Amino acid sequence: MSYTAFSGLEFLDDAVIAVAADSTLVYVNPAATDLLGLRQDDIGMTLSACLEPHSPIVSAVITACTENISITEHELLLSTNHGDVYVTLTASPIETSAAAALVEIRQMDQQRKIVNEARLQAQQQANRELIRNLAHEIKNPLGGIRGAAQLLSVELASPALKEYTQVIIEESQRLQRLLDRLLTPHRLPKLTELNIHEVLERVRSLALAETPNGLAVKRDYDTSLPNLIADQEQLIQAVLNIVRNAVQAMAGVGEIFLRTRIARQVTLNRRRFPLALQIQIIDNGPGIPESLKETLFYPLVSGRPGGTGIGLHLAHTFVIQHHGTIEFESRPGLTCFSLLLPLNGWQDAH
Repeated sequence: MSYTAFSGLEFLDDAVIAVAADSTLVYVNPAATDLLGLRQDDIGMTLSACLEPHSPIVSAVITACTENISITEHELLLSTNHGDVYVTLTASPIETSAAAALVEIRQMDQQRKIVNEARLQAQQQANRELIRNLAHEIKNPLGGIRGAAQLLSVELASPALKEYTQVIIEESQRLQRLLDRLLTPHRLPKLTELNIHEVLERVRSLALAETPNGLAVKRDYDTSLPNLIADQEQLIQAVLNIVRNAVQAMAGVGEIFLRTRIARQVTLNRRRFPLALQIQIIDNGPGIPESLKETLFYPLVSGRPGGTGIGLHLAHTFVIQHHGTIEFESRPGLTCFSLLLPLNGWQDAH
């Protein structure tokens, strides 16, 4: 069977299958292979033989073909390779010689993910513009305050009064460093070829040096991964910020796992990539409070007393600049940050 009639469906995130009038499978796209476990070897077999006989997919196809109508079922619970998931299923009769019906299956979680991702990116862009403008407005008077305090310190004879000016100078410098960190993400990545495991080993060494007692940083690397074209310093900073956040949440006592894997046929920021690199940073700390989960990557949001809320914001920004995504799952005893970075093709966008 030629796949010419179905060209373009290969790159869809939604699972798509096509069946003939006798209910035999004639086409399955990669997303359907991943979701339903269908294989190219299944083509030519009846759909009921490939799936469970009482599968709602089989029932939908039969209804669409016999009654010649398109049907859609929302929030349908379906058993898949990823467990039981809620999907939207659409079965439609088609008038082609290649197939009699086409089935499209969209995971509800994927829809929510796309909507949330778009919302987060829009909010982050607005936040970046606001922070950039505020930082520039604050830097000039801040420099004047620091300079005036330095001049005043020279004129004052009393050591007690000089202590006050020293407080002004030190606090001005602290705010200056904070502003510099806020403005850092606006630099475009400096791309080089690198091994992601060298990045992770650097982060591991830094984390253990900063927290020598009570912290274990374990690795689970896929050493067959190809090199990545990326900004080494930005990736080190992104991963290090997440690791530091975990260490602080655990008060320096606990375990962190660094894991790498390959991901195939992924959509990142509405672009399809055949291969992506997955980095997972897992800790056994107390978890992220529910009240912070929706705004975790926003700047100046922190659940830690004295925290600036810049670290995770910078990590998110650096990953987005590499056309990747960063997500997390968290519950008490297990928090996992997942970074997906495209292995090739994204550099053309710069």
